[in-house]
Amino acid sequence: MKKITILLALFLSFNLYAAKLKPYHGNIKNPVLELSDLQGKKHRLTDYRGKVVLVQFWATYCPPCRKEMPSMNKLQKKLEQAGVPFKILAVDMGETRQEVEDFVKIVKPEFTILLDEQGDFVQLWEVFAAPSNFVVDKKGKIRYTLFGGVVWDSAAMIKKITELARE
Repeated sequence: MKKITILLALFLSFNLYAAKLKPYHGNIKNPVLELSDLQGKKHRLTDYRGKVVLVQFWATYCPPCRKEMPSMNKLQKKLEQAGVPFKILAVDMGETRQEVEDFVKIVKPEFTILLDEQGDFVQLWEVFAAPSNFVVDKKGKIRYTLFGGVVWDSAAMIKKITELARE
């Protein structure tokens, strides 16, 4: 499973700049997410009602994940400065706390990292590749999805998320 994910991640990394959000047509009608961060604090998706939330499933061995995290940091800062209610919840896909902590020391994400060590939410959210992204609206409904890496702080992404936050 891990080798297939790695190969898929490598393939998707070549499309880093071409990807864009697509309307979500999946099976998840009421998304549930309840995981702990690296400090042990529990986060529930329902805690973020009233904000647009980017839920990203990622892995330390995923090149596009590593490559796009700086743009995720920038996206979060730009939206915060613009007063857009927005949050990133980045869910690691089935790795150990130590693997994730080692990665975080190097890449330095400035958003919330959650641990799904058993892969329960990977299954629940029907994730098949890293990175897998879901944009959840202020009411808790998945509105957009994107599989593969992207430059998150692009003008198009900022516009799309800002428009969603204004609904």
